[in-house]
Amino acid sequence: MTYETVIGLEVHIQIDTRTKMFCGCSNCFGADANTSICPICMGYPGVLPVPNYLAIRRTILAGLMCNCEIARFSKFDRKSYFYPDMPKNYQITQFDLPLCGSGHLDLSGKTLSGDLIPEKTVKITRIHLEEDVGKSTHFATCSGIDYNRAGVPLMEIVSEPDMKTPDEAYVYLRTLRAVMKYAGISDCDMEKGQMRCDVNISVRPTGASYLNPKTELKNLNSFKMVHHAIEYEIERQSDVLNNNGELVQQTRGWNDDAGETYVLREKENAHDYRYFPEPDLMPIRISDAELAAIKEEMPETPTDKKVRFVEQYHLPDYDAGVLTSDMDIAAYFEICVDSGGSPKKVSNWIMSELLRELSRVDVPITACPVPPQNLVALLTLVENKTINGKIAKSVFDEMFSSGKTADAIVVEQGLRQVTDTSEIIGLVRLVIAENPAVVAQYREGKGTALNFLVGQVMKLSRGKANPQLAVSSLKTELD
Repeated sequence: MTYETVIGLEVHIQIDTRTKMFCGCSNCFGADANTSICPICMGYPGVLPVPNYLAIRRTILAGLMCNCEIARFSKFDRKSYFYPDMPKNYQITQFDLPLCGSGHLDLSGKTLSGDLIPEKTVKITRIHLEEDVGKSTHFATCSGIDYNRAGVPLMEIVSEPDMKTPDEAYVYLRTLRAVMKYAGISDCDMEKGQMRCDVNISVRPTGASYLNPKTELKNLNSFKMVHHAIEYEIERQSDVLNNNGELVQQTRGWNDDAGETYVLREKENAHDYRYFPEPDLMPIRISDAELAAIKEEMPETPTDKKVRFVEQYHLPDYDAGVLTSDMDIAAYFEICVDSGGSPKKVSNWIMSELLRELSRVDVPITACPVPPQNLVALLTLVENKTINGKIAKSVFDEMFSSGKTADAIVVEQGLRQVTDTSEIIGLVRLVIAENPAVVAQYREGKGTALNFLVGQVMKLSRGKANPQLAVSSLKTELD
């Protein structure tokens, strides 16, 4: 029997604010353990929370960026559960009246294998605002808890089960991260826990309308890990059905070393958390004026920027999609163009050379050792025929590793292109004299012989001969 997959994602994103959600403690990463806590975020008796207004505004902004309906009336609720990382033994969250209702996200970008994803829209169920929990660290003989993260403002973005493949889930996460970064809502750094993902996944016979019990996958710390975990879980659930087994609702973790999921706990439902309205917080009302002010803050979305890049810079859809998938890459591109670079040539160099080197050393484009103006200066040398394209690539590698300018490297290494016709003819005559057999093949009509001779001229000149002059000079001498 063949099966189809049903995937929905619950993505938690920390909001970039100066203080926590309900108290004045600093919202910062990397502080010494348990130094950014107070009686409010630790849940001491008698304390009262005060909502962070900026966190509320940025949650609404996130909803607008994801085409969500914005609730004019919302409230906070208590979600009761007992776990060491939650000091109050309940979490302040939103249950039935979230800030943001149904919306959608248009997927855009490359899959894990590098292919562009087909056009697809994923519906969003809701975006609600809550407080984060502490962080547990497990050692060989004990566990430690850092409560600095407890109380940090956290959005949960819940999708509909609209995704069918690991690739769609992967691109959804990348698209969502791009949207949040464009709006300045969060850096979405997964290594810092600023973006975390739970996957709800089930399989069913192809064409069936019902849903089988789902598995919720937790502890997924990278987009690549999400992709691999979904692949494994599809195979595991399919095997259960093929062997006449019964799927049960479970929460499972992912063991990256073993490449497999494992059971954390069995079935749980919303009533297990005993939700009720938070008695210490008043409901939230959003006025027309407040909503209009937040709409004014909306930046250009990645989708809008992609359309503009195609129209304004006459780029192919593929180029525009790659460049706008990250706001910092898009900004780098536009600085290059504003500095006089040809849009298509700049795009080619960013996608082929720059992104490859950044990936190799694993640094973001904001830490790139080649500023946009220096890349444009390199392309100008090629355009002016000071150097050829092949030498330009070696110059770029040196620019990336040393931080030097293209002009300095060309002068230091004597790389200026040879355009003196008499000098090139001297090289051509030497190559003809040293390769009589190939010359004979050329005169017999074998076109590939000319390519070989051109290559020898370029080799003799250490790549500095003007290729067009080398070809024309060879034809003149041979004919």
